[in-house]
Amino acid sequence: MFSLIQMQAEISLVVFIVLILLADLIMKEPHHKQLKVIACSLTALQIILNIFPTSEELFGGMYHSTEISSVVKTILTAGTLLVFLQSSEWINEKDTSHKAGEFYVITLSTLLGMYFMVSAGSFIMFYVGLELASIPMACLVTFDKWKHHSAEAGAKFILNSMFSSGLMLYGLSLLYGSCGTTYFADMTNTLSGTHLQILAMVFFFAGLGFKLSLVPFHMWTPDTYQGAPTAVTGYLSVISKGAAAFTLMNILMKVFGNMAEEWSIMLSVTIVVTITIANIFAILQSNMKRFMAYSSISQAGYIMLAVLGANAQGMTSLIYYVTVYIVANLAVFAVIGAIERQKASLLLKENKRLTESEIYEISVSRDTYNGLYQTNPRLSFVMTIAMFSLAGIPPFAGFFSKFFVFASAFEAGHWLVVFLALMNTVISLYYYLLVVKAMYITKCDNPLPSFNSSKSVRACLFICLISIIVLGICSNVYELIFRFA
Repeated sequence: MFSLIQMQAEISLVVFIVLILLADLIMKEPHHKQLKVIACSLTALQIILNIFPTSEELFGGMYHSTEISSVVKTILTAGTLLVFLQSSEWINEKDTSHKAGEFYVITLSTLLGMYFMVSAGSFIMFYVGLELASIPMACLVTFDKWKHHSAEAGAKFILNSMFSSGLMLYGLSLLYGSCGTTYFADMTNTLSGTHLQILAMVFFFAGLGFKLSLVPFHMWTPDTYQGAPTAVTGYLSVISKGAAAFTLMNILMKVFGNMAEEWSIMLSVTIVVTITIANIFAILQSNMKRFMAYSSISQAGYIMLAVLGANAQGMTSLIYYVTVYIVANLAVFAVIGAIERQKASLLLKENKRLTESEIYEISVSRDTYNGLYQTNPRLSFVMTIAMFSLAGIPPFAGFFSKFFVFASAFEAGHWLVVFLALMNTVISLYYYLLVVKAMYITKCDNPLPSFNSSKSVRACLFICLISIIVLGICSNVYELIFRFA
């Protein structure tokens, strides 16, 4: 019992999930606004209760929470709070307001699974956390199940997830058969790089490659991002990816450290192919959510540069990159969600002959952003800063996050991979600026009329904007994270 109490982050999150569930059962309809306040307040309290890093090892090493993993949990929880804030208008809609409680409970359940992944000291704990994060995620993707795109996205997500999970489980079974244990600390000394162990490592990497949307495991990403509710797409693109990236690096360093030469080659090829293919396909996209899907795939490749470093500097670079990526990407999705709802509402009033699918395609098209600065300068400004950060333009935080991951990979001797990734940033700069060009330069006789978002969406945008600027100006926060690595 005392051991369970030491799992303070997981225990407090479980308690908050139960409280939200009870509130949903007890409170009378309509109660979605009160549930939003309760969910956001409890998530903020979760951050406060666990903001100070702790180090615990329980159950013989199956659960191993370090100071750096505590920092990761706090960052993921803060990102979840931002998702809750930007999802308020969507949750208030007629079709979703009665399921607000389900949305908050399912989302926090996936976060709990990510907690277990981050603190895993055994492949059993890791796999339990992975499934706890993945299965509820499929429910979130299909949350708008009455819409064709959402149902299709959920089906593709769960089928691909099942395949990747089975592939990973087969690899883990090979590792267990080879080493006779599932504990990370015990496996390190027994792995010698035999052909069987290399095959097992490849299967393991393939499973997490799906979660990270790395090429060639990325095919589900554009369709899922397009069909899922925008708030869920934002959550899937940053929170899930951040947890998977940290877990991958943690396991490669702790378990497969003796096989660094083998997985470095595999990872190097994957990084270059992922960034290149994603950048090429991103240029061809006019649908903003598919555009951000390929952007997310490209960003995953850059995150893997930190994993390639395989040292304390690489770990620090990864955490800093994920933090910056969370605030920048969620800012973009908050703007996309606000414009999508406003454009769909106008189309319903102006042309009732359009089908639901046609309205959706128009509302998420990049053409909707033409001349946006004329009527909505504030949204345009936030979107511009977020795009500049994702592209890595100084002095915004995205520039420093890319610099740090490049530096960590270069220090580890992977200068060719760094050079190719650096060349790809030129391509990414081009397609990010296409959105900025649409808002400020492209002429439009009938731009989207001026509108006001809800207070919670504006709060999310403000927090993201300030974070992008402050994390860039005060990039020495990197050194603060390095102390825990």
